[in-house]
Amino acid sequence: MAIASRYATAVFDLAKESKKVKAVEGDLDALESALNDSPDFNDLIASPMYSRADQSGSIAAISKKMKLTPTMSNTLALMAEKRRLFVLPQLVSALRAAIAEDKGEVTAFVTSAKALTKTQSDKLAKVLKGNIGKTVIIKATVDKDIIGGLVVKVGSKMIDTSIRAKLNSLQNVMKEVG
Repeated sequence: MAIASRYATAVFDLAKESKKVKAVEGDLDALESALNDSPDFNDLIASPMYSRADQSGSIAAISKKMKLTPTMSNTLALMAEKRRLFVLPQLVSALRAAIAEDKGEVTAFVTSAKALTKTQSDKLAKVLKGNIGKTVIIKATVDKDIIGGLVVKVGSKMIDTSIRAKLNSLQNVMKEVG
């Protein structure tokens, strides 16, 4: 993670200096999409089977196709040259965190039994903003196993109001009694 954070700090500083933070956010979206959707891309960055030249050539072509900013393209080229592409997922996370912190934002990971409506999501973000004091970006996922309620994670804090958690708690109390 230390390697990724050094690269992220450098990219963020360069982007901020050149007023290209918004463009770098677009780069992060493209890279995150590739990391999530392309097994070949993940193989390229993680496999030691690819030579330095193969990785460098592929990354240059991918950067051009994705229309990445010169800052991000050059960083990826340097990472390929130094055989550090395997830290790309951590770089994306660290860079997102640096940009969010700079904007005064925090991400809340919300799990619900069914998809939140836009109104519910906005209301939850407003309530969390009141408690945290920062703008809250909601990253919602659906997990039918929680039955109902919400599981909200913001930073190191977690609030679990799911029915599954309540049932588990009740089951533990019943074990203690019986």
